[in-house]
Amino acid sequence: MSRQLSPGAMEAAVSLGHPLVVHDDPDAPPSRRQLLDAVRGAVAIISLLTEKIDEELLDATGSGLRIVANCAVGYDNIAVSAAMSRGVAVTNTPGVLDEATADCTFGLILAAARRLVEADRFIRSGADWIWGPQAFVGLDVSAGATLGIIGLGRIGMAVARRAAAFNMRVVATGSRAAGSEAAALGVQAVELAQLLAVSDVVSVHCPLTEATRHLIGRAELAAMKPTAIVVNTARGPIVDEAALVSALQDGVIAGAGLDVYEDEPALHPGLRHLDNVVLLPHIGSAGDATRDAMGRLAVENVRCVLDGSPPRTPVPR
Repeated sequence: MSRQLSPGAMEAAVSLGHPLVVHDDPDAPPSRRQLLDAVRGAVAIISLLTEKIDEELLDATGSGLRIVANCAVGYDNIAVSAAMSRGVAVTNTPGVLDEATADCTFGLILAAARRLVEADRFIRSGADWIWGPQAFVGLDVSAGATLGIIGLGRIGMAVARRAAAFNMRVVATGSRAAGSEAAALGVQAVELAQLLAVSDVVSVHCPLTEATRHLIGRAELAAMKPTAIVVNTARGPIVDEAALVSALQDGVIAGAGLDVYEDEPALHPGLRHLDNVVLLPHIGSAGDATRDAMGRLAVENVRCVLDGSPPRTPVPR
């Protein structure tokens, strides 16, 4: 186990009956050397997004590895084909973090749109102020604003449900955007170019693949409204961070809300100095019940495979 998980998940892991090797530093993931040493002889690895599970690491385990259980919905940190070619199952934790991540997404939407963090910093600065009709005016999301969801999967659908409560019009890309569940929420399926052109808020929810790396770059940002806001709670490299900083500095778009970064935990140096971006340290799923459910599901996937059963949530081949 590359990190300590919730108490409930740790109890479940102990109940598997196998010796546990757990990286116990609460502040940092294992170094590459620590990870390579720790996996030797492992029959199962419970990893997080901070661990790169590549061919070198798979080879380091020896011949007994049976499963890599990623405690995350994304699995771009794992060489899936290489693992499967070795007969190693790969699993993730979809579903259990949808609502928490959608909550965080909508928190970012409201914080960026209504300039809440910027206003908080102003008050904390101790500057003299008096109420004024033009002070910190932002986007009124409940006054008919359009939300564009890039990748209408489970999390995107949960965001769409929240947007409906705010009377937002929702447009979306992805195969589920034309389905019955989306239609019931009033979601309109569109191509990416149309989504960028009409959206007041663009929210990223697609997985990171080679096809989606820098999906939102300089040209896409330029295609948005100058009043638009970009929110990303998916994976950092989907958005070209340097292009985003330039767009925010030059007024190409109005603002952004980010929970993930292109070279995490490093940030493009320009981000920290911009008032029109809200920055979070990748806490989309950081609800206590959610993180417990994620850990328990990862352990349950290990239990299934070691017992000779199919895992509950295998990643697609």
